[in-house]
Order: sequence, then structure tokens, then C-alpha cells
Amino acid sequence: MTAQNPSLIEYDGGCHCGWVRFAVFAPREIEAIECNCSICSKSGFLHLIVPKDRFTLQRGAEFLVEYQFNTGIAKHWFCGNCGIKSFYIPRSNPDGYSVNVRCLDSIPKNIKIIPFDGRHWELHGDQLSQLSSGNSRRDLRRVALQKL
Repeated sequence: MTAQNPSLIEYDGGCHCGWVRFAVFAPREIEAIECNCSICSKSGFLHLIVPKDRFTLQRGAEFLVEYQFNTGIAKHWFCGNCGIKSFYIPRSNPDGYSVNVRCLDSIPKNIKIIPFDGRHWELHGDQLSQLSSGNSRRDLRRVALQKL
């Protein structure tokens, strides 16, 4: 993980029971994606997509249970004890991680939530493809503008 960018701060987070713990570097003011696809809407996942080098699994790899569906590209990991999915590798950004903002220990005071139509993935999936590049703010603005 890298903290070379001074505008990034470290957030700690994890599952409900604490067996799975992680750290992620992200901006102080977070722009998160709220997807309406079947798995995200049912689980309440609020996406913060980051490059792999900004994420560290601190403990609990041995407790993660993987779930895949549809194309099998996304790697959904749940804590085998409490069942919470605090992060995963998304189909849209297989070179990064999507962290559930709701699983951060300290929820940022300023979160801008950007809706995403994941129910119609084939029409909109490309809007998210660059979020793990580290240019999330610019790319999320592009997603938001396409909604207007």
C-alpha cells in the first residue's frame, strides 16, 4: 500500500465480527457508488473502488469465503463467521478492490453518493472501468454526468 499522495488518508475497516480486517488509502471526502444490481442492492454495499496498491488485507484471509456468479469475473469475499462482505474484486475493475464504505471503522463525514444502474450492466458497465486507476474523482464525475 502506498501513501505517496498527501491527499489520501488511511481508513481501517473490517467485517462485523472482526475476524477480517483491512486498511485502505482514500480521499478524505469520498465519492462512493451505490449500485442497484441484485447483489449490491440486497447487501447494501456502498462502493469505494481503489487500486490494489491502496488496499491491504491485515488479517483474516483464512476466513474469507468466495462467491462468484454470472461471468465469474468478480470475486465476492464474505467472512465465513459473520457473513459480511467488506470488500471484493469487482467485475468492472478486476485490477482493484471495491471496499464497502459502510464497513470502514470511521465513516467519512463527507460522502457523495453516485447512483449506478447495475441492473443494466451491459449498457453501463464501461462507465466504471477506470476507477481503479487512481483517478476516481474525475471518473466518478464522468459517471455522474452521464446520468444527467
